[in-house]
Amino acid sequence: MRSHSPDENPAPRPVGSRSVDPRKLRADDLRYLLAVSRTGRLVTAADALGVDHTTVSRRIAALEKSLGLRLIERGAEGWTLTDIGRAVSENARVIEEAIDRVVDTVAGQDPPSLHGTVRVSAPDGFGTVFATPALVRVRRRHPRLQVELITATRQLALRPSGFDLALVIGVPASSHLVTEHLTDYALGLYASDDYLTRYGRPETVAELREHPLIFYIESMLRVGDLDIERHLPGMTPSFSSTNVFAQLEATEQGAGIGVLPAFLAQRTRLRRLLTAEIDIRLPITLAVRREAVTHPAVRALWTALRHEVAERADELLPE
Repeated sequence: MRSHSPDENPAPRPVGSRSVDPRKLRADDLRYLLAVSRTGRLVTAADALGVDHTTVSRRIAALEKSLGLRLIERGAEGWTLTDIGRAVSENARVIEEAIDRVVDTVAGQDPPSLHGTVRVSAPDGFGTVFATPALVRVRRRHPRLQVELITATRQLALRPSGFDLALVIGVPASSHLVTEHLTDYALGLYASDDYLTRYGRPETVAELREHPLIFYIESMLRVGDLDIERHLPGMTPSFSSTNVFAQLEATEQGAGIGVLPAFLAQRTRLRRLLTAEIDIRLPITLAVRREAVTHPAVRALWTALRHEVAERADELLPE
């Protein structure tokens, strides 16, 4: 018998248009749906479950056939859940949590530890300097918890997938997310002593135009809040990178004047320039997929991230 791919499922029927026989549902299939909802990839979900990707595809296809509804669909960045797929996934979490509690009971753990896999997405700089310590702290208390951190400076899709919790620059617009303003952070102009000795120090914004600028690659930037035109109209970076650590290194190497987060630059010997004229403040938003909000591990990481930024506010917004 040929296995079915999610692409081959029939068009979705309206919710409530037919009855579903619960005896034909396999609770274990719901775990496969949860894995895809977290990762957005069949192969990655298969690795997390210890099976091959064809098994994941087949089990989800079987679940969709039992329900008579399409639960996942291919998006620009992998597989995303349909609206009914999100609702099914949200309700399916209690099955996963019940299995975890059984494991804890057998192991004699009281109170139960957090386990499972939580995927976090964050910009490379903020994710490394702030998210990583917070995530490690939770992992230290709950060694059976698997935490995956994806670093990328991007906007979230309207139908986001591939993460449980995300930290983004700006404010994402999606009804599929629960969002919270986590903190603001400052960016400024920085240069090395060697660069300033060789090329001089700009004293006005007009003089700044005579110097090479270091920032993101404009054509590849998907975060409107980081658009250089908003902050330094008419200026184009001479050295660009999608990675903020490459921008930092280029600035330290004297390639030009960097537009850098204060929390990174103040760890170096770089000099802040035009402090009064150029003081960029941007928000960091914490976003959680609605079906993941009640997950204990997600809640624990959420709390840890809040604590991290509260304790280190002076790094994010230095005087």
